[in-house]
Amino acid sequence: MSGRPAAPSPKRQRDRSHRPAPPPDAPGLAARKAATRLLAAVVDAHTPLDGLTDNEHGHPQYMALEARDRALVRAILATALRFRRSIEALIGARLRTPLPANASTLSHILHVGAAQILHLDVPDSAAVDLAVTHAKSDPRTLRFAALVNAVLRAVARAKHEPRPDVDEAPGWFSDRLRGAYGPETAAAILSAHRLEAPVDLTVKSDPAGWASRLGGTALPTGTVRLRTLSGPVSEMPGYAEGAWWVQDAAAALPARLFGNLAGRRVADLCAAPGGKTAQLALAGAAVTAVDTSASRLARLRANMTRLGLSVEAVKADLTAYRPAELFDAVLLDAPCSSTGTVRRHPDVPWTKVPADIETLAGVQRRLLDHAIGLVRPGGVIVFSNCSLDPLEGESLAQGVLATDDRVEGLPLDAAEVPDMAAWLTPEGWLRTTPAGMVDDDPGLSGMDGFFAARFRRKA
Repeated sequence: MSGRPAAPSPKRQRDRSHRPAPPPDAPGLAARKAATRLLAAVVDAHTPLDGLTDNEHGHPQYMALEARDRALVRAILATALRFRRSIEALIGARLRTPLPANASTLSHILHVGAAQILHLDVPDSAAVDLAVTHAKSDPRTLRFAALVNAVLRAVARAKHEPRPDVDEAPGWFSDRLRGAYGPETAAAILSAHRLEAPVDLTVKSDPAGWASRLGGTALPTGTVRLRTLSGPVSEMPGYAEGAWWVQDAAAALPARLFGNLAGRRVADLCAAPGGKTAQLALAGAAVTAVDTSASRLARLRANMTRLGLSVEAVKADLTAYRPAELFDAVLLDAPCSSTGTVRRHPDVPWTKVPADIETLAGVQRRLLDHAIGLVRPGGVIVFSNCSLDPLEGESLAQGVLATDDRVEGLPLDAAEVPDMAAWLTPEGWLRTTPAGMVDDDPGLSGMDGFFAARFRRKA
């Protein structure tokens, strides 16, 4: 730090806090209040951010905002979570004593203000003034308004100084990464998590042509990666015609592990919203898309209609689903901890705990046990998920091969999938991380963390 006092004197704090503040209904205040409330829901109650910011069923404070303010709230929250530990360190260094243990609302007000000052295109004065007004409007934080003013102004003065070199994720998350991948790769993954993920598209055909048309890059795997996104995806060329769909480059890999699917009957379990379903259908398979959620299946059907693809959609309990005829192949992209998607969902490390990973690994094993029974002898099962944790990937696959005599491993070979060779494990499994596929522009590097293993049903 700079060496100057950690915070202004109490008298200066009081004087600054008594200057005229914006009125209670100041423009932007409702957005900051919503951001603070939703940050509390994520950090204190471990509530996933996607549900809180859903534009149809989101949190009431979020739903009450205009579209522009909703976008601001999402930006504040993503930033406050992505840089939570360094923001915490910067705030802490400017406090004479730690915040009271029961002052969580005060902490969230400070984090929301600091996220804007340090990382967003918001004037420092607006971020500070609105935070002070927010503090004054809440009986729980009224007496700390001067502190909010002093700390955030100190943060603003230090915004161009070197930032604390800390892991931005909670300790349990960083520790598990280091245990699974070693310190060097774990550090690269954590560094990648500081960057917002690029937008990737799976195209029906001509990746190079669409990359040129959309100002993107055609990746070696066939995905088109956009360099910029200047407006809504739905207004981009090719969207209405169903020429492409949004899908991370890693998420597009598991559906390609079956080989030739022309004319084969394939089940896509846990199918919604349908990115992999579309890949299977485009490859010529007769696809049955199965999901437990009626609303998610409705979204899948809408996506297939836009893409001009025909699939059968079935709502069913996945552990009880019994088709009239066994399938030639099954894709199980199982529900998981989503730790491979932190670049897109920076709330994940703060809404999950290690016990969640253990529970989800058990759910995945039960789903896979059932999925194996849906495939004819000689048929292929691909198991995948977007977790970085070996408990949900490598360890689970090893357990299946060791204990289930219905299947045998069907390892992937580099000659079979040359564009994926860099991500194949010695066992012939697929493992991607956000540290892979490095580009000269860090913002265009990497992909989601994914695991996939392929099995064959024994005759």
